[in-house]
Amino acid sequence: MTLQTQAPPVGALPARTAEDRAYAKVFWRIVPFLMLCYVVAYLDRVNVGFAKLQMSSELGLSEAAYGIGAGIFFIGYFLFEVPSNVIMNRVGARMWIARIMVTWGIISAAFMFTSSETVFYVLRFLLGVAEAGFFPGIILYLTAWYPADRRARIITTFMSAIPISAIFGNPLSGLLMDSFHGTHGLSGWQWMFLIEAVPAILFGVATFFYLDDTIHDAKWLNDEEKRVLTANIEAENWVKTTSPHSIAATLTDRRVWLMCLIYFCFVLGQYGLNFWMPSIVKASGVSGNLNIGLISAIPYICTFVVMLALGRSADRLRERRWHLVVPAVVAAGGFVAATIATSTTISIVCLSLAAAGAISCAPLFWSLPTAFLAGTGAAAGIAWINSVGNLAGFLGPFLVGYLKDFTGTNSAGMYLLAAALIIGSLAVLTVPAKSVNR
Repeated sequence: MTLQTQAPPVGALPARTAEDRAYAKVFWRIVPFLMLCYVVAYLDRVNVGFAKLQMSSELGLSEAAYGIGAGIFFIGYFLFEVPSNVIMNRVGARMWIARIMVTWGIISAAFMFTSSETVFYVLRFLLGVAEAGFFPGIILYLTAWYPADRRARIITTFMSAIPISAIFGNPLSGLLMDSFHGTHGLSGWQWMFLIEAVPAILFGVATFFYLDDTIHDAKWLNDEEKRVLTANIEAENWVKTTSPHSIAATLTDRRVWLMCLIYFCFVLGQYGLNFWMPSIVKASGVSGNLNIGLISAIPYICTFVVMLALGRSADRLRERRWHLVVPAVVAAGGFVAATIATSTTISIVCLSLAAAGAISCAPLFWSLPTAFLAGTGAAAGIAWINSVGNLAGFLGPFLVGYLKDFTGTNSAGMYLLAAALIIGSLAVLTVPAKSVNR
């Protein structure tokens, strides 16, 4: 009997080559640009943590008052998140993301005029309203270009903007506050808000001219590349035909509410750390705003490496749940260990574990809901999960500040963040593996 070798289907190799070439072009065209936009967004969202080092004493803000102001951002974010994402789904990402960035840039600059606790609260709320829809809008935008089996790596790459913004933004914020303090009668924190707001406005204008709303609109792709990309997205949408497509059906889906719980727990750990990192580092014995900025960048360097490694591993193995559970548990351990650290070095090691685990959970999480949401329901569902989850961005800083005022130490707040991450991990394990591991 003669053995016959079956030849690969005609066109199989060129099709694969065309697919790789198309996704490479998509990546270099949109992902670095979106990362830069998110670096700017995240910097303007959390630079209040550095402003606190000067602003609290000048304005007489208590720890709890600062926590409320830092967190009230997410109330505005929560109220306007779903409407913003639904509007973006109708008018297109190019126009809507540009509007968001210009608006938040203007409001972020207005923080230099903060003169009281009330003004601080109002501006933080308005900043949340202005930025509502940006992050879930980007996630929705990426689902229009990348299928599920490529999405974890792309989302983690995009969200590596979080540690990048801290790696460069923390020292920059400290440098601006030290260098410009007293210039023209303004405090360093006022100059920091003004200077760091300018890139948001510039990138907002650039977004309108640079982004393409759909694969079909991309003039930098040839017809074959558009065909390959579109076929992959259409094939995935066909798989999702049993998923809710309407807004009402999405918001009453039990899976969506489970996603809200999981994301809430992870965000509680993330923002509880981000908003208080400079204060925790200062409490460990570091002095000088620039030094605090440099030291507090170390945990985010670790986070950057871990995020990219986990995203690549999740896509390669097509496993989602344990790639969330393990870093969350490690982060919880880091928070607990930080409470008994006896030196700055040990404290930074513990905070590095906490940051790398807690912040890495966010991008890895989004491979769960985007595996089953589709249509208009995807726009509403992603926004709803993000808005409910980000309520933890209000609760986390407030509770950490309240517990610090009440107990006089950071320990109780760190235990709270650790507990939230463990609860989120347990909730992840209730998600059927077959529904998300693809």
